[in-house]
Amino acid sequence: MIRIGCAGWSIASRQAGLFGEGDSVLARYATRFDAVEVNSTFYRSHRPDTFVRWAAAVPRTFRFSVKLPKTITHEARLVRTAPLIRAFAQEVAGLGAKLGGVLVQLPPSLAFDARVAGAFFRAMRAAFDAPLCCEPRHGSWFESRVDALWERFDIARVAADPPQPEGAGAPGDAGRWRYFRLHGAPRMYYSAYDDARLVSLAAQLRACDRQRRPVWCIFDNTAHSHAVENAARLQEMLGLR
Repeated sequence: MIRIGCAGWSIASRQAGLFGEGDSVLARYATRFDAVEVNSTFYRSHRPDTFVRWAAAVPRTFRFSVKLPKTITHEARLVRTAPLIRAFAQEVAGLGAKLGGVLVQLPPSLAFDARVAGAFFRAMRAAFDAPLCCEPRHGSWFESRVDALWERFDIARVAADPPQPEGAGAPGDAGRWRYFRLHGAPRMYYSAYDDARLVSLAAQLRACDRQRRPVWCIFDNTAHSHAVENAARLQEMLGLR
């Protein structure tokens, strides 16, 4: 199954015709897309009842991925974070079965340390039954010695565009799902993707889908609201609309 969505559910006025009616912006977003990535959890905590409300606003088949807080990834840098991880898991529990997965984005300066990474992902696995994915941005995480860690903890390595560092554009082989993040290129967060790039992306997603694992594709080029248009166009190319 392929899910297409955006990082957040903002809808620009020029895009209103792509969506149906709804009692909230999220409810309207969910008339078009069946997945969303919640990035706000990276920056701040939310009340548990916020997640309950979000879950109630969308259809039964809709899924959320939530981004792990920066207090864990960028401030503590994965070290001794088990209490913070447990607190976050309790915070997002209100999503219930609509929690589709958890995204871990690492800072570019964070090199792989087997002891630290092992303890961190062990704590993540203890706190979450949901699929997990990781977007590392330091070259050491792409060395073959890390493959055993991805396999051991069932972690999907994110396929990111633009690929930083080299090799980041292809998904890892481990994990129970495949997760693509399209940040915008050449200018991250601002640039739209043209049809040629979307055709190539559609082929990648179909190839992953043939592996019979869930595939997510999230557009994060939200600064000029291109994410919605690119996601909708990709849906059409894949015959999902």
